Amino acid sequence: MPIAKQTRVRYLIVFMLFVASSFSYGDRVVLSIVGLALSKQMHLDPSRLGWLLSAFSWAYVVAQLPAGGLLDRYGSKRVYGYSIIGWSICGLLAGFTGYLPAAIAFGALFFIRLLSGTVQAPIFPGNGRIVAAWFPAAERGRASAIFNSSQYFALVFFGPLMGWTVTHFNWQTCFWLGGLMSLALSAAWFRTVYSVKEHPSISQSEISHIEMGGGLAGMDYGAARKNPSTLTWAAVKLLLSSRMLVGIYLGQYCITALTWFFLTWFPIYLSQARHMSMLKVGFAASLPALCGVVGGILGGVVSDKLLRRTGNLSVARKTPIVLGMLCSLTMIGCNYTDNTTIVIALMALAFFGKGFGALGWTVIADAAPRSMTGLTGSLFNLFGNTAGILTPIIIGYIVKRTGSFNLALVYVGFMALCAIISYLFIVGDIHRVEFTPEQIEGRA
Repeated sequence: MPIAKQTRVRYLIVFMLFVASSFSYGDRVVLSIVGLALSKQMHLDPSRLGWLLSAFSWAYVVAQLPAGGLLDRYGSKRVYGYSIIGWSICGLLAGFTGYLPAAIAFGALFFIRLLSGTVQAPIFPGNGRIVAAWFPAAERGRASAIFNSSQYFALVFFGPLMGWTVTHFNWQTCFWLGGLMSLALSAAWFRTVYSVKEHPSISQSEISHIEMGGGLAGMDYGAARKNPSTLTWAAVKLLLSSRMLVGIYLGQYCITALTWFFLTWFPIYLSQARHMSMLKVGFAASLPALCGVVGGILGGVVSDKLLRRTGNLSVARKTPIVLGMLCSLTMIGCNYTDNTTIVIALMALAFFGKGFGALGWTVIADAAPRSMTGLTGSLFNLFGNTAGILTPIIIGYIVKRTGSFNLALVYVGFMALCAIISYLFIVGDIHRVEFTPEQIEGRA
């Protein structure tokens, strides 16, 4: 009797999550790469540029809870795929704002960035949801680290690409290029990604491996599709009643503050404070970002190894987070040197640490109630990306008031310290939270 073939389709799935997330972050990075050229054309000072850089996150945060409800109701593949199409169209439209009068162009671009933030809201809750379905617990650290490292790879890939494009063409072309590339991605997404039990290439042995290891392979399949929406205030209140989840949410806010510094003001910091050309900025920013990719993947690998050796979920997840945030504090050292090489080295270490400690999505995949993975991830992302609203604005005002980035780097370093405090003193033991259907519907 022939032995059933052991497939590894889950690795293809996490690769698609990595690519899709990289393109999503690429859309967010474009504005920071073209920020100076755009500011000159639209006559923006640092505070107005900070508001424009934050526009994406205003809508992204507001749309998180509806996005989680849509994911739980209609499934990850469909909602995620339409999201890719939506942000592609927004990217194409953003380029055309360059041909409007300056006074109108700012408002139009701000609105398009709001719209882009709205349609991208399902991306990371969808990532967490798909990883929870496709991967057993012992592999989730690596899987989550891979898609989470996309935020650094976006700078590695899109930084030089968009830096070269804005130098040789114009900032409008950067948005058009990103939009067309994302449209091509959407076609690949719908041909490649399925729920676990519906994938045409998966073997029964792989499904069994996922289920026996704690993966939620039945998600989005059969009767699971008929589940009522989890988007109720009773469900949200239940999630906020868990001290562990609240600590995770607060920690994610602090960690995401570092993310948004690197995605928005970091290229501008290199240009203004370190006097680099935009072409050089694109390449200089890619080195620390590459360290972030390495740190992100390594953090997941270390976390999974710790889980196998100790059997202690809290030790396995918290250790890389604390060590990574301690490394990120080193960025404050940039205030005490004029040597560009040392600055890049310190930022590379900070980037590495941020990646190494960015295990929040792994923790959510471990801790979210089984029937509320989408909503739990969305609430997690809502808290985290509130930092995406505040960080660009706060740094913009700091730079405008002080005329330098020194205090801004201290602020970002302080956020890393607060993340450590949250995970060590608020979160407690990490475990999966469970609620009854009556509790979720507010009948208990």
